[in-house]
Amino acid sequence: MATYPAADGTELTYDAHGPADAPVVIALPGGPARDPAYLGDLAGLAGARRLVVPHPRGVGRSPLDPAHASWWAQAQDVQDLRLHLGASRLVLLAHSAAARQALGHALRFPGLAGLVLVTPSAASLVDVASDAEAVAARRADDPVFRSAVAVLEGGADTCSAQAYDAWQRAGAPAGYAAWGPAEREHAAAGRWHLAAARAYLAGPPPDDLRAGLPTLTVPTLVVAGAEDALTGVTPVAALAAALPAGRLAVLAACGHYPWVEQPAAFRGVVDGFLAEVLPG
Repeated sequence: MATYPAADGTELTYDAHGPADAPVVIALPGGPARDPAYLGDLAGLAGARRLVVPHPRGVGRSPLDPAHASWWAQAQDVQDLRLHLGASRLVLLAHSAAARQALGHALRFPGLAGLVLVTPSAASLVDVASDAEAVAARRADDPVFRSAVAVLEGGADTCSAQAYDAWQRAGAPAGYAAWGPAEREHAAAGRWHLAAARAYLAGPPPDDLRAGLPTLTVPTLVVAGAEDALTGVTPVAALAAALPAGRLAVLAACGHYPWVEQPAAFRGVVDGFLAEVLPG
């Protein structure tokens, strides 16, 4: 674990895995505001790359300052981390809600070698109907899945940080295509931080965010899970299509966490992309 200075003077934390002299991949955790422990090493991605995982403001060991903790404001934190690392070229990977931060960063700060958006929360960025309900309907006879969906549809319990974390955990089975031992173990990793989640989602996105997507020419891999009942597939596919250099990979028998549910398929598409844009 190490720290780097943000532009406002705050010391923010990051974890680094893999060879120090290897090409750099910065991985942004989603949630929003879930402890980055849930990313693990992304199915061994750190074996051939320098995997750098920042702790967003108010998450893990980074302090919370709501004035600088929206997803748009934290795009600057990514730039500060890039400058601290001194890598001339790197890839920015983002999971779920962090896709907004990654896209906002890429629009403001050019020079990335590539973007990898893993099961991104894309519904607010595109004008297509989500198929998430249709995906969920395919598992209507699964009582564990059905109960988890009911918890999530009941709304977040925000009476305390502990209650919010418990609500997220009760709804966790809805995020996977199956609920086996690996999925249950993964769901227990990395708690959610209520205050940081509120700050992350505070305020509307910039008016020009969606308008800027067709101008974003950085090579971008967008990974969807064919059984992702949280995001669906259609918005994720539409986001990939909206990016001039976007490409889509849909992984079968996979929900919201491809590196856990389909690690070999996940590594196959990500490693292939990285070999193109960030050769070792």
